[in-house]
Amino acid sequence: MKPNSIPSGPKENSYQAELSQNWHKNGQCPEGTVPIRQIQEDEWIPHRRTQLNHSFYDSSGREYAVVKLEGGEYYGARASLNVWSPFVSYGEFSLAQIWVASGPPGELNTVEAGWRVTSRENKTRLFTYWTSDGYQNEGCFNLECPGFVQVNQNFVLGSSLEPVSNATLSFDVGITIYKENGNWWLQVQDQVLGYWPGSIFTYLASNATKINWGGEVYNSEPNGNHTRTQMGSGHFGSKGRCGKASFFRNIGYTDNSGKFRDVEAQSLNTFATRPSCYNVKVANNTNGVFGTHFYFGGPGYSTQCAK
Repeated sequence: MKPNSIPSGPKENSYQAELSQNWHKNGQCPEGTVPIRQIQEDEWIPHRRTQLNHSFYDSSGREYAVVKLEGGEYYGARASLNVWSPFVSYGEFSLAQIWVASGPPGELNTVEAGWRVTSRENKTRLFTYWTSDGYQNEGCFNLECPGFVQVNQNFVLGSSLEPVSNATLSFDVGITIYKENGNWWLQVQDQVLGYWPGSIFTYLASNATKINWGGEVYNSEPNGNHTRTQMGSGHFGSKGRCGKASFFRNIGYTDNSGKFRDVEAQSLNTFATRPSCYNVKVANNTNGVFGTHFYFGGPGYSTQCAK
């Protein structure tokens, strides 16, 4: 399954902390194998996802606070996002991720990566996802079905991410998705993890037409009220960095030149399913180590977000 050569991946131009892999304390995988996390029997995983249509809105309980780049031919996306451990109500989830997508809603092709927290565990875990038919029958998380091919023996898909951010310190994870030699590759920090073969896609077999960065939660409306599940840090994106909001920074993409470039802030469209519960704010300043960036998230249920 491994290609003849593994790309070195784009170089990161900003500092990112090394991610802790606690399982290394008990040994490592031998050459020619990769680690696979065993799913626990009582672990709740939201298998079904929703269609990533032009408005992002649907009636199935998913809520979003995202920025979107559309209208071009894209061959990669990247960002550094700070890692949090938001509160998640029973049977729900909260995540932050990058979507790289193409195709109409019913036939949507997408590759996705980021961090998520589900109920029961309340641990922040790295995840990947893909679909080739609009989240209907084809696609899955991590290595749960044939699709994503892992080539890295040092990193576990579905592993917990440590450390996580808190009120005084922020910890980032750099995620890069890029197309090379017909496949869509995933890089986390400076580690190339693996690839989605171009052969499993129709529309993404050529290029992406939209990229999305941001957060998503599942709202089951317990007792008829809006969920208390938090998005990001649990603080509104409109409050910005001083308001301790979660963020994506150094947002970039690559076109057919094969080189990553910063997204211009004015090129990004924002969308929040319910701004009184979770919202998003693009920063105007693109100088310094943050580059083009935005803040997103929210607390969920409150006096202004009741239903």
